[in-house]
Amino acid sequence: MQIIIILYILIFGLVIGCFLNVCIYRIPTKQSIISPPSHCTSCGTRLRPLDLVPVFSYIFLLGRCRYCGKRVSARYPMVEGITATMFMLLYFRFSLSVEFIVAAFFSCILICVAFIDFDLKIIPNGLVLAGLLSSIALFVYNLFYTVSIYGDSTWYNPLIGMAGGAGFLLLVAVAGSLVFKSDDAMGMGDIKLLAVVGLFLGWRLTIVAIFLAVILAASTSLVLMLIKKLNSKSTVAFGPFIALGTFIAMVYGWNIIEAYLGFIPK
Repeated sequence: MQIIIILYILIFGLVIGCFLNVCIYRIPTKQSIISPPSHCTSCGTRLRPLDLVPVFSYIFLLGRCRYCGKRVSARYPMVEGITATMFMLLYFRFSLSVEFIVAAFFSCILICVAFIDFDLKIIPNGLVLAGLLSSIALFVYNLFYTVSIYGDSTWYNPLIGMAGGAGFLLLVAVAGSLVFKSDDAMGMGDIKLLAVVGLFLGWRLTIVAIFLAVILAASTSLVLMLIKKLNSKSTVAFGPFIALGTFIAMVYGWNIIEAYLGFIPK
């Protein structure tokens, strides 16, 4: 039975990942994510159901459009695979529960944010609003049933996380503008995103998410500088690191906290 559930979740994740590809492509250009139907971005031909089977269509068509032969970006199966994997990890963390449903939806928002910010260095307000709605839903649910993400049943826990998350990046933005005389140190999109993340995770896991995001961003930037892909004047989108740090905190945050506390002498 467990294997069947996991299989269904993986298939569902792949299908949702296919839809997220549409969102990532269309949301920044303010196109409808519903109409027109999926089509080849090169020749404009409407894609048939066999062209839209997640991952497998890409493999069987050798990464090319069936109609014009132009190469299709490997990002499409990547997003589908990432979504399915995230859904599976969330199932192992929350099983089939309200938290799983809300966390899966929030993770979809994070995926869209990560890829759009990576490409264009913007975080659309619509995605932030969608994330806020899911965070509010979890907040309200916690008023009646204890949410394991927060770590306790206090109603104000996520509000502290929201204020702390946004406050941290706001301080970074102000400090960066004063030191570097620039407004590009930290975008408002990152600040709004981390406010929503704080409301979703609660203050404890928000600290973990911020820590992971900063470490991942710093490590990646260092590697890119060492291989000459980045210089001291280059900017790196922080949204993807917030998204990754948030998901890791969501699934493994309490394990990380317990491991950290285990190193502290008693």
